[in-house]
Amino acid sequence: MKQLKWFTSSFMTLMLVSCVTINIYFPAAAAEEAADRIIEDVWGPETQEKQQEPEQQSLINNIGHTNIAVLALNWMISPTQAAEPDLNINSPAINAIQAKMKIRHANLKTYYSSGAIGLTVNGLVTIRDAKSIPLKSRNAVKGLVADENKDRNALYAEIARANGHPEWQADIQSTFARRWVSKASSGWWYQSGGSWKQK
Repeated sequence: MKQLKWFTSSFMTLMLVSCVTINIYFPAAAAEEAADRIIEDVWGPETQEKQQEPEQQSLINNIGHTNIAVLALNWMISPTQAAEPDLNINSPAINAIQAKMKIRHANLKTYYSSGAIGLTVNGLVTIRDAKSIPLKSRNAVKGLVADENKDRNALYAEIARANGHPEWQADIQSTFARRWVSKASSGWWYQSGGSWKQK
């Protein structure tokens, strides 16, 4: 009787674990696709010609974010059930932020190209070389950078919120940080390993 009770309780636990929704983990591949679509829209057609990261690097990044529980769930659930979901990036709030960023990019593009501003490791923008900005334009560029960072932070938060997982904000921001650099034009500057590098 004791063994039957133990078996029943173990079986029920296994069944509960098997029924857990698989969306408990961050969908890294879907986030990369979503980031690429937004970046290509904001930065324009020149980003669509950029060389993609090697598949192996993408695989390594995905494995790095996978934990043992997810591996166990993937083993128990068939691949068709475990298909990674798309991220919703079409809410009115996301579209509004994206539109503002797209308009602003026309003014920022010159400063990316000159090296005056660069991409940070946390998915934002910063002034890298203030001396390369004409004195009369410095305050305007500072304002553009501040507005861009405000919108980028709002975008990351809104994507997480629109998908019902506010806890994903840091992962979304990290994904965007990598994709901004990947999609950047040749000659633009970005932070890596504590220093600036030129693409």
